[in-house]
Amino acid sequence: MTYRAVETLKNVDWIAAEDTRVSARLMEHFDIKTAMFACHDHNEAKVAEQMLSRLQAGESGALISDAGTPLINDPGYRLVRKIREAGLDVVPIPGACSPIAALCASGLPTDQFMYMGFLPRTGRSRLQQLQSIADASITCVFLESPKRIVKTLESLLDMVGEKEICIGRELTKMHEQFLFGTVSELLDYFETHHPRGEMVVMVGVSQAVIEVSDTMIVNVAKSSEYIDLSPSARARAVAQRLHVKRSYVYDVLMREVL
Repeated sequence: MTYRAVETLKNVDWIAAEDTRVSARLMEHFDIKTAMFACHDHNEAKVAEQMLSRLQAGESGALISDAGTPLINDPGYRLVRKIREAGLDVVPIPGACSPIAALCASGLPTDQFMYMGFLPRTGRSRLQQLQSIADASITCVFLESPKRIVKTLESLLDMVGEKEICIGRELTKMHEQFLFGTVSELLDYFETHHPRGEMVVMVGVSQAVIEVSDTMIVNVAKSSEYIDLSPSARARAVAQRLHVKRSYVYDVLMREVL
């Protein structure tokens, strides 16, 4: 929280909060007595009309979300659009934003990046999003829950190969942590560390590598360090070494070696 945010919340006529029960703890901490009411995905359209009427009557109000910056994967854009269309002012009060905070500490290129929110959980749209990450020449940023992070990393390994990634978890909180490495290295990490906390996943751009031929894949796979591995583990190890997609390596090995 910034001084400006605290002062704003103290001085407006009302606060629209995503969940008043969550926000009540914040208000208590900063001794903010301003009246609150709920504004979330399920009632935003109805509440927006009421808020607009109050603003047009000369009142001032604030919109907050449960965490981070309002409207970034949170409700509010319908309200903001309606207020803008009515010719009223919308004033952003900068504060914590997990994708931006994570990028600042990632060490990945930040001159250009693509923010993707939460990836779709299943279906064609999920595959399309993963493919766009695989094809991207800029850093890709998305959010993920601890329950789905391993599945998502497994999907990424098949689609993007061994791009460098960084995961920021529990940002700005007591147990904040950043994890760096390739996709398979972070998969190995989560085999021995139970995923906890909301996560920001950042996928870097591909490193410049020489053209990898099928013959090169076969020769590496036949080396003594990989010969005793299972087909899946073998494909994964070779993909990591050559910086190519595991699914492609697996297809080559099934066709040429196994």
